[in-house]
Amino acid sequence: MQIRRAFRFELCPSGAQARLMSQFAGSCRYVYNRTLATEKSLSGKDKAHRFNYVECANRLVLWKKKHSFLKECHSQVLQQALKDLEKGYKNFFAKRAKFPRFKKKFQRDSFRFPQGFIIDEDKQRIYLPKIGTVG
Repeated sequence: MQIRRAFRFELCPSGAQARLMSQFAGSCRYVYNRTLATEKSLSGKDKAHRFNYVECANRLVLWKKKHSFLKECHSQVLQQALKDLEKGYKNFFAKRAKFPRFKKKFQRDSFRFPQGFIIDEDKQRIYLPKIGTVG
């Protein structure tokens, strides 16, 4: 039997780190909302259109070239926002949830690092890529 564990931390970031975290959450919200709007317009034009994560990830590369604020955010964080939207679409079509809605500013702002973070249990600190060590 495999045991899965999850850890939840309360972070005490410095002012600059808090601004970066807020910027990361805003970038995720932007990618999520823009992808949702694009997918809605594509499905409105073509009824056979289905959400495709690979197409959305390819669009993300183009958006990062266009918008410099997306370059400042870690790429895996933005990819996780796309995965969240993909999960929302799958749950909707499996009739487990309502259709995905646009995210609003300052309401449940969050982002995820799937890998690359380092936990230092002795010093009770965590290292987040592009943010630094947070206690």
